[in-house]
Amino acid sequence: MLAAVLYGKEHVEIEKVEVPALGEGDVLVRVRAALTCGTDVKVFRRGYHARMIVPPALFGHELAGDIVAVGTGVKGFKAGQRVVAANSAPCGECFYCKKNNENLCENLLFNNGAYAEFIRIPSRIVERNMYEIPGHVAYLDAALVEPLACVIRGIDETRVKAGSTVVVIGVGPIGLMFVRLLSLRGCKVIAIGRRRPQLDRAAKLGAQVALSILEEKDIVAAARRETNGYGADVVMEAVGTTETWQQAVSMLRRGGVVNFFGGCPADTQVKLDTQLMHYSEITCTASFHHTPAHVRKALEAVVAGYITAYDFVTGEEPLSNLNEVLSHQLHKNGAVKTAIIP
Repeated sequence: MLAAVLYGKEHVEIEKVEVPALGEGDVLVRVRAALTCGTDVKVFRRGYHARMIVPPALFGHELAGDIVAVGTGVKGFKAGQRVVAANSAPCGECFYCKKNNENLCENLLFNNGAYAEFIRIPSRIVERNMYEIPGHVAYLDAALVEPLACVIRGIDETRVKAGSTVVVIGVGPIGLMFVRLLSLRGCKVIAIGRRRPQLDRAAKLGAQVALSILEEKDIVAAARRETNGYGADVVMEAVGTTETWQQAVSMLRRGGVVNFFGGCPADTQVKLDTQLMHYSEITCTASFHHTPAHVRKALEAVVAGYITAYDFVTGEEPLSNLNEVLSHQLHKNGAVKTAIIP
């Protein structure tokens, strides 16, 4: 089969490799759609991901497809079913799993290889984090489930309420998903980004205010202006830079909550105003990854039509063009997500 193999920094080769062999409980899926994402672009730029992928390795993790073979002992699935599989599954037995922090599982099993004609879904993911796609849901829509699960967990962990004013910093795929779901929850959403086309997309997805850092001299002041000077109830930071982390705190009202959703590079340190944090009772939280419960919630949202590929997938390309697609997204050409069709 043809598959993308990550070898290092900006080095991905499309090669012929063996179709993965199945062990007990595994499932083989023919990939019908694999989506690019910010994490894959970061991995492409850096050449690795400390927790998810170490080269040389098969690449890609957002997918939907058809089961073509099942290993011995598989229950509940059979060849011919349309499925979406998450890119990980917790062990269910470790210290963190027993504390209901499955996303922090000490033995969290990651799976890569979506940019390929076939992908092996390991037994643990089959058992805990793979789901049949209803007949009316397209492959492209179903492939959005993994990143959407992360966003839903971020909202749940921040305990956003209807009627809240929420600033979303960043209007990439994750930021746009935040905009869409928060607007559906009845929040006033202020979207902050760079390019006007993506801010216009945020407005179509429910943002009541869309501010460009290229058009505002002081983006913090601009955000506070839209809240009558008080600041937002919640800020969702979906970029992952020291500058945006610091800005996020400054955009909050007293008693507000910030979610540092965007991960900064390793060894990054951020300075925060301790007087502001203490006397304004600022709550800081962060969200990493997802849990099986959030994957199920994400699939429910897709099935209900709240999230569709129409709003997030801006193009389709064959597997042979993956390098060009990632290179373009690396230079922030404005594309949201591209569907790779093996």
